[in-house]
Amino acid sequence: MDKIIVRGLNLWYGDFPALINVNADFKEKKITAIIGPSGCGKSTMLRVFNRMNDLIEGVRVTGEVDIDGTNAVSPEADLIYLRRKVGMVFQRPNPFPLSIYENIAFGLKIHGIERNADALAGVIEESLRRVLLWDDLKDKLKRSALRLSLEQKQRLCIARLLAVKSDVLLMDEPCSTLDPQATERIEELMRELKNNYTIVVVTHNMQQAARVSDETGFMLLGEMVEFAATREIFTAPKDKRTEDYITGRYG
Repeated sequence: MDKIIVRGLNLWYGDFPALINVNADFKEKKITAIIGPSGCGKSTMLRVFNRMNDLIEGVRVTGEVDIDGTNAVSPEADLIYLRRKVGMVFQRPNPFPLSIYENIAFGLKIHGIERNADALAGVIEESLRRVLLWDDLKDKLKRSALRLSLEQKQRLCIARLLAVKSDVLLMDEPCSTLDPQATERIEELMRELKNNYTIVVVTHNMQQAARVSDETGFMLLGEMVEFAATREIFTAPKDKRTEDYITGRYG
């Protein structure tokens, strides 16, 4: 079943076309990787899905991004609901300068999800358990989140999204600042999370895309050149540009 359906998506930064007639279907409870050279539109497309590009002056978008029956790029879209439903994990972990406890509670308060102290504690425990942090942090919830390791910070940022019941997780180079061991553990977490969440990950690391994703899209100069099952993209690409990128002859 498709979770996100993209049709005829175009985006301009002023007069510059950053996305050109992009079409793609992102399946529910699967991991989709988006690969391509720097500046090809990968992160721009990701930010369309929860309207983060709205914060950039001069951006213009046409086309349709259907997420569970709602066109996310429509002027009538409920942005508060959309950004709760479609969460974003950034290249560098960005915990708030608050306690671990308050980092997770913050999102619930912002979205107006009222809970008593006991219910809130339960949500925080559940969220930390899902990202495999509870056992390490259950006695340190009042500690500043800024004191965590990079890997723990990234897991905490994911836990914040799970607490507000996001069901689409957008990950923009989530492992680029992590060492190989931490990267492996985050990839294991992604595989676990896809049982309940739809994940779209932008990565320059083609080995990572091959390891964790079910489907892969290759972007070049703002276009979605090819979109298929990951095994097919990496072993039998249909477009020569995809083959050139995969084999290192381009990009």
